[in-house]
Amino acid sequence: MIYYILSGVHILLFSWAFYNILYFGVKPSKSLSWILICFFFPFLGVFAFLLFGINRRKIKFFELKETKKRKNYIKSTFDNKENKNTEELKDNKSKKISNLIYNNTGIPLDVNNNLTILKNGKETFESIFEAIKNAKEFIHLQYYIIEEGKILSELIELLKEKRKENVEVKILYDAIGSFDLKSKIKKELKDIGVEIHPEMPLRYGNFIFTLNFRNHRKICVIDNKIGFTGGVNITDEYINDDDFLGIWQDAHIKLEGDAVNNLHKTFLRDYYYATEKDLSKNEKYTKKHKTNANSKIHIVSSGPDYDQSVVMQQYLSFINLAEESICVMNPYFIPTFSILEAFKIAALSGIKVMLVLPKKGDSRVATYSMYSYFEDLLKAGVEIYVRDDFAHSKVIFIDDEIASIGSTNFDCRSFEHNYELNAIIFDKKATSTIREEFDKRKSKATKINLEEFLNRSNKQKTLERLCRFFSPLL
Repeated sequence: MIYYILSGVHILLFSWAFYNILYFGVKPSKSLSWILICFFFPFLGVFAFLLFGINRRKIKFFELKETKKRKNYIKSTFDNKENKNTEELKDNKSKKISNLIYNNTGIPLDVNNNLTILKNGKETFESIFEAIKNAKEFIHLQYYIIEEGKILSELIELLKEKRKENVEVKILYDAIGSFDLKSKIKKELKDIGVEIHPEMPLRYGNFIFTLNFRNHRKICVIDNKIGFTGGVNITDEYINDDDFLGIWQDAHIKLEGDAVNNLHKTFLRDYYYATEKDLSKNEKYTKKHKTNANSKIHIVSSGPDYDQSVVMQQYLSFINLAEESICVMNPYFIPTFSILEAFKIAALSGIKVMLVLPKKGDSRVATYSMYSYFEDLLKAGVEIYVRDDFAHSKVIFIDDEIASIGSTNFDCRSFEHNYELNAIIFDKKATSTIREEFDKRKSKATKINLEEFLNRSNKQKTLERLCRFFSPLL
């Protein structure tokens, strides 16, 4: 009797899942995989689909309550009528990219900015700590990972001094990324008057909908005058030489000028989401501070609260609009089908495509999955270089003219599930600096040879294919 009841429930659940996959699935291959998983793994398969497979951009019933709130807040904070500053861009390629971002996010191009490229963790922390020392009104920090160690200890000591000067401090952290952040550290911060809040904490009632959606952004804003963003987290991985991964290599940028305001608006939106306190109308947090510099920056905010996969479209536009070269540094290169085909088309069209990736990573499944794409890319003429250390930078630049530095990986998780932030740089001088660092890192990497790669062991090939199956979840 129990068998028939469970079978009936399984059929009902499978029918529900089948309907949603059929009508709201995006990719036929991915939809077929979910159908098979739901059918052959009773209950567990449907639970996995509910957790990881639901297309919340299309199925309004399963749209997160928090996501609806964020969408409404986006409209109130980014209410620019048009992207006027694109007139300052001199070529159609740049204008197309800028208009794509504006039409997707409502965030306009900023033209009056001073930009500093920070090439590694050491430079990044030195610059951020110096800015914090000079803070007069407020310090706003947001990171995916905040981890106990030397860097965090130094940061806390600085914040203690600034709180004595009545400088306001607010900190946001991701509940999963900073899962190991101890309660005693949070209490220490609260005791000195620091506001610290988790993003999307796993609580009863929202667990199933928030586990798969993480806030991966890295933002630091000082007095709305100076801003930082990129790929660097608050962790000692950037200064300690790990025996397995070495010192993490990453890129960050320091901003001064109009772009800081749009960077800060993204923080204020996330703060509102975490606390339900709206600071967007307070001039203290929205006042623009001008600079005489003229670097053109477009802030790119992306996540499930947008109708489109903003950062995937950004990367696709870079690849499709490139005329001479495409250079990428990224730690998790697990491309979607459209991204993979775009790279192959570019290389086969005669565009020089170079990828600098880590030889090994902090996830074996992700590393094997990444290697599974190499054969197709190498056959198309893409040059792939792998480094012995963990190349954690999230950088792409084209034609030595337009660059992007941010938090976004080349994988489904960043494209579909994470809240991400990039900065597009329309500045040849800055891109030249990024190119120099790219060439320096490439020179110390190993170029993968197609013939040698084809001769890798059957065990390696099998592991790659098995791990590739999980790529939509990575």
